[in-house]
Amino acid sequence: MLLAYRLLRLVETHSDALAAGLLEKTSHSPLLPSYTHVPPEELRERVHEIYQHLAEWLLGKGQMDVEKRYLAIGAKRAHQGVPLSQLIWAIILTKKNLWDFLKREAVLDRPVEIAGELEVEELVDQFFDRAIFYAAVGYERSMSDESEPARKVSAVG
Repeated sequence: MLLAYRLLRLVETHSDALAAGLLEKTSHSPLLPSYTHVPPEELRERVHEIYQHLAEWLLGKGQMDVEKRYLAIGAKRAHQGVPLSQLIWAIILTKKNLWDFLKREAVLDRPVEIAGELEVEELVDQFFDRAIFYAAVGYERSMSDESEPARKVSAVG
């Protein structure tokens, strides 16, 4: 667990560069054209907060914290006109950005180091899987809430 914690601290130390790199990737991705609706500073702040406090998100916060955060993100992206597929891809890209960084920066030679990386990988995968799920739920709820008044009007009229 000590090595896993060291890898997480490495990410947290470089959270500014990671957030900037992700912002660059999202702005140039042909798969994220609607992310022009998301203010760059808002996106940078969201991912910076995740990267800067990654150990806390993976080891300290519970599922309810992830649920609350990503339900809100999903709803916000729906209101911003970002398609669900692009929201999901942005979360996947956030995870990929993290792994690209760890592959570049973390030199792992010994079996114990590889075991530590696998432990981190499992925690990161679990976190991002939950993030995708709750973001999708928040997005769907937001879309359902928006169509609710139209359904009430059509039922009355």
